[in-house]
Amino acid sequence: MAKPTPINKEYTVKADAFLVSKTDLKGHITYCNPPFVDITGFSEQELLGKPHNIIRHPEMPRIIFKLLWDYIKQKKEIFAYVKNMSRDGGYYWVYANVTASLDERGNAIGYYSVRRKPNPKALDIIIPLYEKLLTLERSGGMDASKKYLEELLKEKGVCYDQFSNDLQRL
Repeated sequence: MAKPTPINKEYTVKADAFLVSKTDLKGHITYCNPPFVDITGFSEQELLGKPHNIIRHPEMPRIIFKLLWDYIKQKKEIFAYVKNMSRDGGYYWVYANVTASLDERGNAIGYYSVRRKPNPKALDIIIPLYEKLLTLERSGGMDASKKYLEELLKEKGVCYDQFSNDLQRL
């Protein structure tokens, strides 16, 4: 299945919706709930077994996904603002909580994510930030965007977790 081509069509996550997906350790989808299926525009059968990044929008900074993977590989949960892409190339923003699924011995056996509608006031800050991070990644690679993000957080006197959660509460 080919990855969609982005178009300028926005979908909005319903205020009471929770978009849930689970993946194996390599990021292949093993479960997705109906609200997730609905907003992506793919069928459940088309999603199961596919890499989760099939819905990754190209306007997402790579540093955010690196941060996400760094967290979940350490079995730490992370909250992040993510711009995803639907089957038709449209997009939707989510506030995602991603964490490792653990077996009875505490070993990671996969990952799961619960997404909800992001605070629109948070997106007023996140969208220009992500645009800046993307520009830096194009000119200086992921190291440049990482440095910028670290300096921004230091300037604000917060860690990434607090930054993300504070924005959702604006």
